[in-house]
Amino acid sequence: MKAYRKVLTFNTKTRRAFINITNEVEQALKDSGIQEGFALVNPMHITASVFINDHEHGLHEDYEAFLENIAPEKPHDQYKHNTGTFEDNADAHIKRQVMGREVVVAITEGSLDLGTWEQIFYGEFDGKRSKRVLIKLIGS
Repeated sequence: MKAYRKVLTFNTKTRRAFINITNEVEQALKDSGIQEGFALVNPMHITASVFINDHEHGLHEDYEAFLENIAPEKPHDQYKHNTGTFEDNADAHIKRQVMGREVVVAITEGSLDLGTWEQIFYGEFDGKRSKRVLIKLIGS
């Protein structure tokens, strides 16, 4: 069995962003030489997410509206986490909890075993600073 580790780094220009990272995960798989196994992809931060979905028109804007509806960024003082501290990112923690932490994808015959329209995305909810995403591949 082999293991391969790669770290991606992102520094978004906006507080929130959705970035398609499928190609980066596929490249890591190619570099690893693994043919059968599993890929784990997760952000190494508590205000970001990795998820699988479609890359259809408008879907990310719909996510943004949905997440902002259930956990609006402002006013910052609506959250106990933000009160009395320098923090203003309680909404980002909640958004991450809703979108999930990580994904695991099967590797079959040297390819990610994704559905027809499935893509892997990094979701940033408290950006404008450097953050990392771990790609861990295990298999043979």
